[in-house]
Amino acid sequence: MRVMVFVKGDMPPGTLPPEEMLDEMGSYNEELVKAGVMLDGNGLHPSAEGVRLAYDTEGKASVIDGPFAESKELVAGYWMLQVSSMDEAIEWLKRAPFRSSEEYGEAVVEIRPIFELDEFGDSPAIDRARALAEELEKKRS
Repeated sequence: MRVMVFVKGDMPPGTLPPEEMLDEMGSYNEELVKAGVMLDGNGLHPSAEGVRLAYDTEGKASVIDGPFAESKELVAGYWMLQVSSMDEAIEWLKRAPFRSSEEYGEAVVEIRPIFELDEFGDSPAIDRARALAEELEKKRS
């Protein structure tokens, strides 16, 4: 089972995490990689450097520049993990080097399962999605 882990938060523009935090996260990521669990993961620039697109009922997109309010609802980083169960994902994330603080706020992650194409059954749209997934896998190799 693949899961996406969303690390909640938003750094102030122009700031980077302290070296100690980067070192702890690097060690944790090494554990995930050595265990064969981590498929991908990265931190994200602050929402002040991002944009949102909001679509109306006609499908027309409006661009909204960051920063965005409610940093606890924003994503500061992510992992994509390959685990045997949600319980395994939870156990891995319990070991993540996060601490709530006044400076960075409440430390929160959200873990959500990723849809696998087999969950959808057979249809032309799913066959097309499978072909695209194969093409992407070839490009990664």
